[in-house]
Amino acid sequence: MPDAKLNIVITGGTGFLGSHLVTSLIAAGHDVIVLKRSSSDTSRLAEVAGVRMFDVDVSGLNAPFDFIKADIVLHAATNYGTKGEDGSFLLANNVQFPLELLEASIRGGAKTFVNTDTSLHHFTNPYALSKLQFREWGRHLANQGGINFVNVRLEHMFGPRDNPSKFARRIIEQCLQNVPEIRLTQGDQKRDFIYIDDVIAAYMHILHADPQTPYEEYEVGSGSAVSIRDFVQRVRQLTQSSTTMNFGAIPYRTNEVMQSEANIQRLTEMGWSPRTGLNDGLQKTIDHVRLHGVRNS
Repeated sequence: MPDAKLNIVITGGTGFLGSHLVTSLIAAGHDVIVLKRSSSDTSRLAEVAGVRMFDVDVSGLNAPFDFIKADIVLHAATNYGTKGEDGSFLLANNVQFPLELLEASIRGGAKTFVNTDTSLHHFTNPYALSKLQFREWGRHLANQGGINFVNVRLEHMFGPRDNPSKFARRIIEQCLQNVPEIRLTQGDQKRDFIYIDDVIAAYMHILHADPQTPYEEYEVGSGSAVSIRDFVQRVRQLTQSSTTMNFGAIPYRTNEVMQSEANIQRLTEMGWSPRTGLNDGLQKTIDHVRLHGVRNS
């Protein structure tokens, strides 16, 4: 029996994760509205038919809920703070905006709010701290009644159309350009890398699950961690790059997490499992970057 059609309001739909989600949700027959800013780059959705968009900086956050009776609000927008943004900027983007969206979702009668969270420890950087702060707001409001809050803690996803500032994409580009050297930490910290197609499949399972409690949490990753050293060496080998990996050239971050790995038992019990191995995912991503070009360093 096919999954029931859902009315979904999504933020971050023009970004890496969000554009893959929008494409898959529309292909599955769901009714999707993308919330964006009027200045957003919509090129990732250029070939997706049937996308409806609201510019929330023009219409406000209540307008979409007057237009559609949302079953689910899927929050996939975020600011990583990779351009030196200060704490107040991250607070506004990663706490205040989604909190206002959550409140609008409750007023609009949405059944479930699905939040995209990070697996990073909250003291790793200001971005991770801001994600924790909104998660706790979500837990609080869910326990007050009126909406279910489902928190999705993502490990390190990668794949075609990823942001150039993200670690995997940056390493791939630098290797394809054969830059003389990439300065890295010792690379002993282990991370759970997951290919974007597997992330999307996990979300599709989560969106169709019936929440049993007001606040629920899922961890999304491959369930297996590899060292950063191993990861970048794989990229170097697959790209046949001449780039030197200078391990130990930079120190670990304060509060660096040395092991991060998703517990995927809950998802596997729902019938999901990752299907793309690390090397296969990297090769697909490398092929996409080669096809569409790399930036100048």
